[in-house]
Amino acid sequence: MKKLCLLLASISFVAKIYAQGTLVFDQQSSTDETYSSNSVAIQFVGFVGQSFTPSLSTVGFVRIKLFDISPANGVGATLVMNLRSNAINGPILGTTTLVLGNGFAGSTNFIFPGAIPVVPSLTYFFETSVQSGDLWAIRSMDSSTVDNYLNGFMYSGLNTATSSDLWFRAGIVVPEPTSGVLLFLSSGFAAWFLKRRL
Repeated sequence: MKKLCLLLASISFVAKIYAQGTLVFDQQSSTDETYSSNSVAIQFVGFVGQSFTPSLSTVGFVRIKLFDISPANGVGATLVMNLRSNAINGPILGTTTLVLGNGFAGSTNFIFPGAIPVVPSLTYFFETSVQSGDLWAIRSMDSSTVDNYLNGFMYSGLNTATSSDLWFRAGIVVPEPTSGVLLFLSSGFAAWFLKRRL
């Protein structure tokens, strides 16, 4: 009976696990997650963006560094990121929304609902805007102090900032096994274990 309870407990635990996925970086302006330099206030320019040139055939996420400009006022924000083709204000290929709480400061992932097909070696654009909430800023990198990203430029509104890049990392999300697969594997292991003990 004790073995059966153990088996049922392990199955119920595994059944509650959700697949998360592994991030694979394709393009990035920096690998240093602690890097902090300049910043651009999003609402002051309408939106802030970056052009980039993927080498993979899909884009699943874009990671940027953000911070709440007024962390003491208790207001968070809802941010939108669009992946665009042709220009910083070109056709939207995909959109994702992220809600950040008051006082957030750091890097965060905008994960698109599905992998967005792109053509490797063509230029694409991501742009971020604040849909509602507080004043927020994005971290940028000054090319006079660090190596800048050679496959794109930062945009402030519709203007290109050729001497700066946003701090960003973009790539794909490789799915991990779903809870059903994990449940099947754990059930098989538990059955093997119980049979071996008998």
